[in-house]
Amino acid sequence: MAPTGLLIALVALAPLVTLGADRVTGRSWATRSEVLARHGMVATSQPLATQAALDVLKDGGSAVDAAIAANAMLALTEPTGCGLGGDLFAIVWDAGEGRLHGLNASGRSPAALTLETFRELGLERVPSHGPLPVTVPGCVDGWFELHGRFGKLPMSRVLAPAIETAREGFPVTELIAHYWQLSAPRLSQWEGFAEQMLVDGRAPRKGEVFRNENLARTLERIAEGGRDAFYRGDIARTIGAFMERVGGYLRYEDLAAHESEWVEPVSTSYRGYDVWELPPNGQGIAALQILNVLEQFDVAAMGFGSADYAHLFVEAKKLAFEDRARFYADPDFHAIPVERLISKAYARERAQLVDMEQASRRLEAGNPALEDGDTVYLSVADDAGNMVSLIQSNYRGMGTGLAPDGLGFVLQDRGELFDLDPDSWNAYAPRKRPFHTIIPAFVTKDGKPFLCFGVMGGATQPQMHAQIVVNVVDFGMNLQEAGDAPRMLHSGSSQPTGERMTDGGEVHLESGFDYETVRDLAQRGHAVTWAVGPFGGYQAVGVDPDSGVYVGASESRKDGQAAGY
Repeated sequence: MAPTGLLIALVALAPLVTLGADRVTGRSWATRSEVLARHGMVATSQPLATQAALDVLKDGGSAVDAAIAANAMLALTEPTGCGLGGDLFAIVWDAGEGRLHGLNASGRSPAALTLETFRELGLERVPSHGPLPVTVPGCVDGWFELHGRFGKLPMSRVLAPAIETAREGFPVTELIAHYWQLSAPRLSQWEGFAEQMLVDGRAPRKGEVFRNENLARTLERIAEGGRDAFYRGDIARTIGAFMERVGGYLRYEDLAAHESEWVEPVSTSYRGYDVWELPPNGQGIAALQILNVLEQFDVAAMGFGSADYAHLFVEAKKLAFEDRARFYADPDFHAIPVERLISKAYARERAQLVDMEQASRRLEAGNPALEDGDTVYLSVADDAGNMVSLIQSNYRGMGTGLAPDGLGFVLQDRGELFDLDPDSWNAYAPRKRPFHTIIPAFVTKDGKPFLCFGVMGGATQPQMHAQIVVNVVDFGMNLQEAGDAPRMLHSGSSQPTGERMTDGGEVHLESGFDYETVRDLAQRGHAVTWAVGPFGGYQAVGVDPDSGVYVGASESRKDGQAAGY
C-alpha cells in the first residue's frame, strides 16, 4: 500500500489506532495495573506463598492465619530472605476494635556472650557470619503470639501448605535462584549449610525442584506441639547442642527464656495521612523523621524525579540517619526519645540544616532530649476488614550459614548489628536486642485503614517507605505505580554499628532518572552512582474507604504476586 493509502487507512481506523501513544498507565517506566478484589487480598514476594495465604482466607482463616501461612511458605521457597531462624515484626489492623497492634518478635543475644569476649578475640566489630552474630530466633514465637490473639484456624491447617510443599518440592523462581547462587560460595563453609540448603554442593537453579524434608518435619513438630516445641522442646535442645559444638554461645536456656513483646505503633501525619511504624529497636521511625522534614517543603511542586526532590530527599535522609545511629537501640536498655524524634517541632529544627544548593558532607545527630517527654515482607487483608503488615528476615539473606542438625533452616546473624563501642546505645550486652533493620508500615486516613505496605532491603527500608508515601500523596501515583517508580537511596550515613558518615556518602539512582537530574545532583556536590538490584522489594494492600474494595500491588523487582478473591 502506498504511504498515502496507509495514512488514510489509519485515519479511518481512529480512534482504534493511535500513533506514538503513551503507555495506558501514562508512566514512562514499566508498571502494570493494580489487583482489585472485595473479600480478601494477599501480596507476597513469591507466588506459592500468595496462593497458600489466599487458600487459607478462602477456608475461613483470618488475615493473621493467612500471613503465617505465607511466611511459612516463604521460609521454604525464599530462604534467601527469611526463615525460622530469623526474627519477625508485624502491625495488625483489628477491624473489631478499629485500632492497630504492633508486635516485636525479635530475639536477644546469648546470656553467656559478653562484650569482653569480643575484646579477647581482638574484634572491633561483630562478624557477619559464623557463631558470634547468632541471636535467638523470634519468628516462631511471633507466629504464635499473632495466632493466639487473631487466629481462627488451627496451626495444623495454617502450616499445612508449607509442610506439603516442602515434601513435594517446588520449582525455584528466577530471582530467588539468583540470590541463592550468590550465597552458596560464602556460606558453604559453615556447618550444616551445604547438607541442607544445597543440591550436590551447589545452589538450585531456576526451575529446579527443591525439597526440604527437614523443614517439613520441623514445621510438623511446631504444628503439633506449639511454640514450646521450638523454644522448650527437642528443637531448642538441638539448636543449643549444635551451637555449643560449633563454638557459639546460644544455648537452650536462651531459647527457653525468649518472649515477644506487644508494642504500640507510633505515627506522624503527612499531609493528612497518618503513617505508622514500630518504635525501636527497629529503624521504622527513621521513615517518619524523613517525612516530617519533607513536609516542610512543597515536594509536589518539585515533581517526581527532579533534582530538587532528589536532593531534598537525600538531605532529609542524612538527618534522620544521624539520629538513627545515635539513638536507636533496645528500649529495655535506654530511654529512647521517640516522641521528640518524630515531633513536628524537632523536624522544623532539623529542616533548617537543609541547604537546597549544596550536599552536606558531615552531620551530627540532633538533640531530641531538649524536651521531656536482605528480608521478606507481606501484606494480607481478610473479609472482616482485618489487615496485617508483616516482615521477617534472617539478615544478610540466608543468615549466618549455620544450619542446625536436621532442622532445615539457617540461623540469623542479627547480632552483627551490635556496636562493640561500650559507650554506644547499641553496644553489645547479654540478653539484649540488637538494632534492627526490618520494619513493617501502615497508613491510615481519618482513622480508617488506607494502606499496609513494606519494602524489603536492609538499611534502605526507611528511605523506601518514605518514597512510597511521597509517590502516593505528593505525586498522585496508584499503589502499583508507587512501587514500580524508579527509586533512589543514599548510602554512607553514620551507622548504629559505629561507622560515621564521611564526605557525604553516595547517591544511588535506579534506571529511570533523567541525566539532567544526575548532572544537577553532581553540581550540588553529591557523589552519584548507578546501581542494579539494591532497591528493595515492595508489597502492598490498600483499601478504598468508600467501597471497601481491596487493592493489591507487587512489584517487578521480586518474583512476587498480588492476588485476591
